[in-house]
Amino acid sequence: MYRGRTTSGGPSTPAHIYQQPPRLLIVHVALPSWADICSNLCEALQNFFSLACSLIGPSRMSLFSVYMVQNQHECILPFVQVKGNFARLQTCISELRMVQREGCFRPQGTSLQLAVEDGLQQFKQYSRHVPSSVALTYTSLEITILTSQPGKEVVKQLEEGLKNTDLLRVRRLQVVEITKGVLECMDSASPVEELSNDERSILGTDIDLQTIDNDTVSMEIFFKAWLHNSGTDQEHIHLLFPSGCFSNFSRARDNPMCLKCDLQERLLSPSLLPGTADGSLRMDDPKGDFSTIYQMASQSSASRYKLRVIKALKFSGVCESLMYGLPFILRPTSCWQLDWDELETNQQHFHALCHSLLKREWLLLAKGEPLSLGQSQRAPASTFYVIMPSPSLTLLVKAVATRELMLPSAFPLLPEYPPDDSLKTVESILDSLELEPTYNPLQAWSHLYSHLSSTLARPQGRLQSSWESRTLRKAGQQQANRVRATVAPLPMTPAPGRAKMPVTQKASWEAFLLPSNEEEVEEYP
Repeated sequence: MYRGRTTSGGPSTPAHIYQQPPRLLIVHVALPSWADICSNLCEALQNFFSLACSLIGPSRMSLFSVYMVQNQHECILPFVQVKGNFARLQTCISELRMVQREGCFRPQGTSLQLAVEDGLQQFKQYSRHVPSSVALTYTSLEITILTSQPGKEVVKQLEEGLKNTDLLRVRRLQVVEITKGVLECMDSASPVEELSNDERSILGTDIDLQTIDNDTVSMEIFFKAWLHNSGTDQEHIHLLFPSGCFSNFSRARDNPMCLKCDLQERLLSPSLLPGTADGSLRMDDPKGDFSTIYQMASQSSASRYKLRVIKALKFSGVCESLMYGLPFILRPTSCWQLDWDELETNQQHFHALCHSLLKREWLLLAKGEPLSLGQSQRAPASTFYVIMPSPSLTLLVKAVATRELMLPSAFPLLPEYPPDDSLKTVESILDSLELEPTYNPLQAWSHLYSHLSSTLARPQGRLQSSWESRTLRKAGQQQANRVRATVAPLPMTPAPGRAKMPVTQKASWEAFLLPSNEEEVEEYP
């Protein structure tokens, strides 16, 4: 979180800071509701992957695969690296758009189960043939099933069907029920809420059930959660208080209290996306505090990055013009390596801190402490932060200016009464404006998705024309060039009545390890 300088021979940003586990998305197509869901889902996927494939820096998503389940299961996108494969992802979305929306079919009760088993086998096969240097990042798989069917029934069906399946390589199995509700948050005071606020429950042992509304914005928010650093292997930040501060929380007055926190982004930096921030003007340098706060918090497992609280400030005592950079959110850690009692005590102290700061109308001023340095390294310049409470169980962190950064500025006092003519003119203009109680970012859009999609597709003229021609074909027509799984499944004992899915007999490991020349997309430095 401090702004340190490193030489060209210094360590680079670890990719694991941002990277999420491999993901398998299973789209459960059920008529007639698919006709209402298809366009929203495809638009949300298109928008999401235009972001995920455009972000500068380490890839936040590793492997991704898509299965479709209708009357049988079918792999429409084998496991591929997300970054650099926008063309393949776009082709997969076009496959979903062409799925039959009307008519009827006889769904098989085991189709979802078979899709999970087959996707897991594909993942195991893929993991066995990747270089050992990256094999550690492919140890577990997250599986998400999107369905319009009643979620609890789908969960029960999966629990029964998978009870004899080895799920040790499955990190998380999630069923997401798409409801027919409309987007209610468009007029809400806090339009972008964390997914933990959605209605969800844990049914059975390993299956998570969640519901989302059938609209593009809700689906986008769900997919964007995949960009978060949600790892729980270690806490990100230690928030240290001086000895004696909040002594009623500590067992001994001489021992400073340490709150263990996880760090989360509030929004994506425009500087990490091409074509934003008005060309060369970048308000948030990705090499500055934006990325450094994650780098310092996540790169060392031996020592945690520390924020040391120096003093308290009044709410009204900090000018907004002194804050810079993107905001970050602190939460009580959910690190699984801490014992349960420590996790519970840490969360209670965090709760008490939020409550006390709100009650007193205080902010905290904290200083970032550098990690341990070698003998030949100089201590970097420190960065100071203000920590603000909120009505939720979170704290907001923003960098604040120091003496060295300040420029002289004159702020003359505002005269009490402006001239009457000017006052009437301006008030008339203001009265004509529409007044909203809060700013809702979901009601403001900058056409960024379309810009990113066109930028990513630009080097892919030949492939794009092929994709456009495919969309004109009838949904029931057999497509000889449809994307198939390029990894041969492990041997399975077919269940009675099981529908067999055609797969390529000869697997080409080079084909799935590396994108083809046609499908390579330019990555931004």
